[in-house]
Amino acid sequence: MIHTPETDKAFKKQIKESLEKDFMRKTLNNFSVAYRQSRANAFSDLDLDGLRNDVACMKDEGIPHLSELFDAFKKNAEAAGTVIHVARDAEEANRIIAEIAKENNVKSIVKSKSMTAEETFLNDHLEKDGYEVVETDLGEWIIQMRHEGPSHMVMPAIHLSRYQVGELFSGVTARKQDPEDIEGLVKVARKELRPKFIGADMGISGGNFAIANSGAIGLVTNEGNARLTTTLPRVHVALMGFDKLVPDMASAMKILKILPRNATGQALTSYVTWIKGTNECATGPEGRKVQHIVFLDNGRLELAKDPIFAEALRCIRCGACANVCPIYRMVGGHTFGHVYIGAIGLILTPFFHGKEKAREIVKCCLNCQSCKSVCPSKIDLPYLIKNVYAKIQDEDGKKPFKTRMTSMLLKNRRLFHAALKTASKMQGPATDGPYIRHLPTLLMGDHNFRRLPAIAERSLRDDWKKVKPKVTKPILKVALFGGCAGDFIYPEHGKAFARLCEAYNISVEYPMDQTCCGLPTMMMAQMDTAKEIAAQNVKAFKAGNYDYIVTLCASCGSHIKENFPKLLTKEGAVPAEAQAMADKLIDFSSFMNDVVKVKAEDFMNLGRKVTYHYPCHLVRGLDVTEAPMALLEKAGVDYKECDESQVCCGFSGSFSVDFPMISKNMLSHKLDNVEATHASTLVTDCPGCVLQLKGGIKARGMNVTVKHMAEVLLEEKK
Repeated sequence: MIHTPETDKAFKKQIKESLEKDFMRKTLNNFSVAYRQSRANAFSDLDLDGLRNDVACMKDEGIPHLSELFDAFKKNAEAAGTVIHVARDAEEANRIIAEIAKENNVKSIVKSKSMTAEETFLNDHLEKDGYEVVETDLGEWIIQMRHEGPSHMVMPAIHLSRYQVGELFSGVTARKQDPEDIEGLVKVARKELRPKFIGADMGISGGNFAIANSGAIGLVTNEGNARLTTTLPRVHVALMGFDKLVPDMASAMKILKILPRNATGQALTSYVTWIKGTNECATGPEGRKVQHIVFLDNGRLELAKDPIFAEALRCIRCGACANVCPIYRMVGGHTFGHVYIGAIGLILTPFFHGKEKAREIVKCCLNCQSCKSVCPSKIDLPYLIKNVYAKIQDEDGKKPFKTRMTSMLLKNRRLFHAALKTASKMQGPATDGPYIRHLPTLLMGDHNFRRLPAIAERSLRDDWKKVKPKVTKPILKVALFGGCAGDFIYPEHGKAFARLCEAYNISVEYPMDQTCCGLPTMMMAQMDTAKEIAAQNVKAFKAGNYDYIVTLCASCGSHIKENFPKLLTKEGAVPAEAQAMADKLIDFSSFMNDVVKVKAEDFMNLGRKVTYHYPCHLVRGLDVTEAPMALLEKAGVDYKECDESQVCCGFSGSFSVDFPMISKNMLSHKLDNVEATHASTLVTDCPGCVLQLKGGIKARGMNVTVKHMAEVLLEEKK
């Protein structure tokens, strides 16, 4: 029922097919835009960050003690008449539930929505044993009849149009259904499903909470089908993962306060159901309902002990990581996941379903941090995804040639810089001004959606002695972290920064032993190389007594600030010099606005029409949103708001090389929005974004200039 490609060729083919599904893309696009506003409205009067911290801390406290929480739950649930089972894996869970059905002479089964049941492929097992199994959640019922898996954890049929549903229901009822009559289609489902509820012998549900100190379970639903599933049949079986255990009702309420708001933008879901023990049931043995709860391990208890991946068990299954993911928005859940969809799916799939199902999909991550920024339990999803990718490569015992070569080159600073300088001298015949004239034939077809920049004739470090600010009594002493693109492709960004610092009497050093920040190696899951590079950069900067370390590259800044401490942690402690570098790191816009405190009277106020693109790692990695807008206002530009200015442009370094078809579509969407502003200048704060946007604008023939914020401020400076 669920097909997940296990080879690069098959995965790329599926991506291409998904990109051609215009209705699905339009639907997911509309939902993504609407979701962001709905979520913001739902949390408008709450301390969102405080709620997220509460959930994360509560989960972290419980994860090391899942066995103890289970023992407490089991004792209390059994005292209330519930039978408790433990399943080591999916096969055992399915077998236990089938045996319960056999023991109770069950013939027909109704199910309410359960991702854990999807994880075990429970329906397939029960149907093979001869049971009639009917999904009662509207979306699940639809995809069951279509023999598909869910395309979203919360909204399983979001990829389908009302016309597809109308056609499906026409077949079910043997009567033509009007796809424009949404209420009528819902009535069809209600009419078809109601007899199934009444006639069912067993109801199977999942569960959002298992409350240890009471033995109760909680279900959160929107349609009421879970209440019918758990109350009408004489047998009720709940299938839950060990990660759903919480110590008490107060802990469950913390999750409940954030779950519906984060999942769908609702303040509260329609139905919250609490079940404890067996209740009266006229058709049950001795007038009581038969109730069983099956706790699924399937790797969870081992995962809870892992120093890196245990964090994934914080997940409360809201599906928000898919809601905001630019890749999911382009290709949908049947391509971007196996059973579990979105960023969390890339992490859980190898643990629950094997590395073969994850090997290709785990590569497909932009590291844009959208998922991390909305995760209600603050899981560092991008970091875990790269660690999963590294784990799979290590277990396979082989790494792609491109990855090995890049890793070898980047960890040797002298070799890397020498290679770039050599390339700058040899590229002449292949260049056309600042652009590469043509690419190798192998790449041309997939990458012709943008022009790629040539390497600068002279790097920033080559000219640093000339451009270094000449100040005698500096008000600040800073160091500049250049980054690969800022040093060797766009040295003009660093030169603009140097001239601005000179104007404001700021001393700037450029440590020559600095090198690539190492983010490209982490994107390729070369964690050991990323550690080596991080250590090299920390060493390069630790000797200087700097007030700040300024970067003009948001991606470098986010990586240094967030990942250097993680990469260099030894025996649970972050080296002081690594933490010091992270603490002193600041992006250009924040430095100029918040530290230097430039004023409006410093600029000429030329009034040029300008729009702005937020780099992913600026707005989410560094949590900077106000400084760029403040600088543009002070500079006196005629600012034109761009729709979805905080959505990724599709570059993400090696991602755009590996998945050009997705990168192309994301860039096209971004440039459509830029074009609609009628701005003459597009400003951003990251050389990677400059590369993508400038190259796309050149290929499209748009009359728009792309500038780094440093260049704009210098041009506007009096």
